[in-house]
Amino acid sequence: MGDERRERLRALGARVRGLRIDAGLTGAELAARAEVGQPAVSKIETGRMVASPDVLTRIADALGLDAGGRAELLAELAQAQLEMGPRRRGARWFVGDDDPLRDAREVWSFQCSMMPPLVQTAEYARRVMATAWHVSDDDAARVVAARVERQSALYGDDRAFVFVVTEGALRTWSGGASVMRAQLDRLALVGSLDAVHVGVIPWTASLAVPPRQGFTGYDDRSVVLETFSEEHQVTDAAQIDWYRRLFTQYREAAVFGEGAAELLAQVARDVEGLPAE
Repeated sequence: MGDERRERLRALGARVRGLRIDAGLTGAELAARAEVGQPAVSKIETGRMVASPDVLTRIADALGLDAGGRAELLAELAQAQLEMGPRRRGARWFVGDDDPLRDAREVWSFQCSMMPPLVQTAEYARRVMATAWHVSDDDAARVVAARVERQSALYGDDRAFVFVVTEGALRTWSGGASVMRAQLDRLALVGSLDAVHVGVIPWTASLAVPPRQGFTGYDDRSVVLETFSEEHQVTDAAQIDWYRRLFTQYREAAVFGEGAAELLAQVARDVEGLPAE
């Protein structure tokens, strides 16, 4: 992180903290009013986190700022973003308060080249992020940590998850035998949870629409596509409906239950023949 950017974020954070104190609020109270995590407020105030415009707007509203005060905060944020430099500019990864998983009750994910982000092991995710374009080591580590942390949602009883992966995705080795063995074990374990259904599309299956890329849907409110440089969120209702119908086709081509378990076991046996690294 450059010195100018660091100072910009610290100045913005100090401004937010001062406004909060003037409003007579604790960090926890501000977080509750803005409907963001209390750790996020703390990191913003200390300059350790770049708030999204949406989060900063909610904080400004929670502080009771008028349109002018809100615009000033957003202008400071925009200036900090301009000074982020080429390794960060334009990249976006949905973590923390931006994460669409926060409010979702149904998650449906199709992947044809890698494991679904919500079931990636830390080492697998680290290798995925190591190939991301123009993402700093610090930001990559932050995304990996967030991917591991958000997996706690799989163990709740208030959401439903359906993951569909192609056999090709299972056989796309990201690392050696130890990395893939752990990742396959993770997918099998997740598939045993009550709220989770894991399906595998055998390589022999005929698909009317050849897969171009993976995607993850959150209810019928958004679809997230992961590229080499960022995660792109689709919010247009017509496009979301198209992705939902496409997911239904892929789901119908997949095998679940014992069929999926047998395919996972076969791939795991094949992994044993890979080099350790």
